[in-house]
Amino acid sequence: MHMADALLSPAVGGAMWTASAVLTVYSGRKLQNELDNKKIPLMGVLGAFVFAAQMINFAIPGTGSSGHLGGGLLLAILLGPHGAFLTMASVLTVQALFFADGGLLALGANIFNLGFFPCFIAYPFIYKKIVGPQPSPAKLIGGAMLAAIIGLQLGAFGVVMQTYLSGISALPLYSFFAMMQPIHLGIGLVEGFATTGVISFIWRARPEILDSALTGQPLGNLPVRNVVLSLLVVTVVTGSIIAWYASEHPDGLEWSIEKVSGSLEIKTQEQSMHKVLENVQKKTSLMPDYGFRQSENNPEPSQAEARKATTVAGLIGGLLVMASGILIGYLLKKRSSTA
Repeated sequence: MHMADALLSPAVGGAMWTASAVLTVYSGRKLQNELDNKKIPLMGVLGAFVFAAQMINFAIPGTGSSGHLGGGLLLAILLGPHGAFLTMASVLTVQALFFADGGLLALGANIFNLGFFPCFIAYPFIYKKIVGPQPSPAKLIGGAMLAAIIGLQLGAFGVVMQTYLSGISALPLYSFFAMMQPIHLGIGLVEGFATTGVISFIWRARPEILDSALTGQPLGNLPVRNVVLSLLVVTVVTGSIIAWYASEHPDGLEWSIEKVSGSLEIKTQEQSMHKVLENVQKKTSLMPDYGFRQSENNPEPSQAEARKATTVAGLIGGLLVMASGILIGYLLKKRSSTA
């Protein structure tokens, strides 16, 4: 559900950048009181895990479409909403800058759709209400499933409204809405199952991590090394090997665009802001679409080359996200200690 710049006008894109910037500052200030030396590496490795998981598109049976894990709700359950939002912002920023996954003008909208709705709406008003002060496996599963579905539905609706407000005539409001919401319902179901799988593992290994996120308290002396190492191993395997087998079907957003407009992509708007940001992204993207840059003489990579590129992209991207998450945590902790 990563929006391209062509879907947004500069006015809407700028407004969403502002909204996401405000939420980033707000989250940073709130997170200072929750951080300690245990939660910081957890932010980094969970961000890397979400990055790797988003590389795996799974097919939606009977549709010709695919989807991938959003990850915002999972992060909120394990880190709390503020840490989750900052971690999601770092994931999406790395994807846009270094892998040309999502536009730069659309980055604010992507952060808002994939971060705000799951972290600040679905998590506190659905997941926490169901789980309550005394979590149980049944409550965790029910809360995660419902919150994942609703969070993704809200994010999909955000894409529809932002596109409509941008005046993209090729995607009429009602037609686009009628395609986006049902396909993301299917994706939300898979995300719910994936989220419950991860939090069930954490619940059995270290339930205190979930309690810490629910109460907004530091982890203190809780040993989390085994959990961090387990997540790191899963992240490496996911990003470097499992990602080879990602579905090649268009994702839910691309599928919806094709159903409504007849084409997988909307033509880039002829505005200076779009051209400037497109040129910037071409210069910053190390591996566009998670592949090696192709020369004109060899535009199509072999399967072996494609898999090698996927592995390199998964490892580099995961490392960049993990480093950015840890850096954000330490900077906030340092600021808190000097305040």
